[in-house]
Amino acid sequence: MKELKCPKCGNVFQVDEADYASIVSQVKNAEFDAEVSRRLSELHERHKAEQELATAKTEQSFLTQLNKKQLELGAKDAEIERLKSQLQSIEAEKKSELTSALAKKDQEIAQLNVTIAQNDSKLQLALMEERSKAQQTVQQKESEISSLRSAVELEKKEAKIHEAALIKQHEEQQRMMKEQVDYYKDLKTKMSTKMVGETLEQHCSIEFEQYIRPMMPDAYFAKDNDAADGSKGDFIFRDFEDDTEYISIMFEMKNEMDTTASKHKNDDFLKKLDEDRRKKGCEFAVLVSLLEADNDLYNNGIVNKSHLYPKMYVIRPQFFVPFINLLVQTSKKTLEYKKQLILAQSKEVDVTNFENQLEEFKDRFGKNFRLASEKFRTAIDEIDKTIDHLQKVRKALVGSEDNLRLANDKTEALTIRKLTYKNPTMKAKFEEARKVSEAIEIENLSDNANDPLEAERVEKE
Repeated sequence: MKELKCPKCGNVFQVDEADYASIVSQVKNAEFDAEVSRRLSELHERHKAEQELATAKTEQSFLTQLNKKQLELGAKDAEIERLKSQLQSIEAEKKSELTSALAKKDQEIAQLNVTIAQNDSKLQLALMEERSKAQQTVQQKESEISSLRSAVELEKKEAKIHEAALIKQHEEQQRMMKEQVDYYKDLKTKMSTKMVGETLEQHCSIEFEQYIRPMMPDAYFAKDNDAADGSKGDFIFRDFEDDTEYISIMFEMKNEMDTTASKHKNDDFLKKLDEDRRKKGCEFAVLVSLLEADNDLYNNGIVNKSHLYPKMYVIRPQFFVPFINLLVQTSKKTLEYKKQLILAQSKEVDVTNFENQLEEFKDRFGKNFRLASEKFRTAIDEIDKTIDHLQKVRKALVGSEDNLRLANDKTEALTIRKLTYKNPTMKAKFEEARKVSEAIEIENLSDNANDPLEAERVEKE
């Protein structure tokens, strides 16, 4: 809350920020100065008219009374002339009375002149008093304008400090984002160099030993070095429970340098991978690929190629460990049925009931397999949704960077000229403030020039 003093009654009252801002806007408006000048002019004209009216009324009253007295004197003279013959005896008395009447009238005229003079003096005093009040009001408004100018200067300084803080914050954010971009660029470069050929195999092997081996210490994971059939994959993964194999995966790793002239596609290697899977008796075939780096189909998650080759999948290296866990969890759900199948094959069963039991088992196994496949598809869909969410987060971060860049551009494009465009009042205020600031700088320079010590200090700086 701020306090304001009424220039007329002298009362002090409080106003809130909204009312104070409204008063400030009125003071800043150029129409205020015009309104003050107009009111002063009207006041002067009103006082002048009142003075002239009072003078005219006094003069008219005087003339009326004078004419009345003159008429009375004329009547007296006529009476005197008419009765002159009859009043010869009392002429001296009448002359005395006439002289006394004239003296009285002269006295009344003198009093009227004094009254006129007094009224004129009162009008002059009233006019001077009103002028003094108007001058006081103008001085008070000038003082308020000066204080408002100081407030504007303070707000400008605060705005500059805030702007500098925003710029510094934005620069810091830009620096951090640039560091992140540089980090990911360096990482991409390293990955593109690191994961060429067998290095990608080494990467997957390290990932397996680091994340999968502690959970499945007895699992088989090794390079496929058996080329007796004329071909071999990169890695074979197998795991057992109670001496029963419940999962087996044939892995193939593919990558190429960015500078390679002839670019391969992932589909080029699926046929050979399917042949390797069949020859080595693996259930699943997985192509771990960095090929087609710009293809969103492969960048957004796990790609199912089962419509081309049975149980065929293409993944990026970052999905190597999660996909193994997914297949392991899915395959473990069918382990019990595999055990039952092996047990049924190892026992002697009744020939009569064997066919019915086998059909019942096939139905149950098929039902459970369908359920497992549906859950597997659901898990794949959830992974795809997670990847989509991560992509949206990435886009949001990129959009945030763009917004920060646009905000920085707008801040850099912000000038006093644009702020005062189509606002002559603020333009005039800024021009006046600039002139005052230049005058203060010139004065300071002049004072420093006269002060040898200050001049020496400035020269050293």
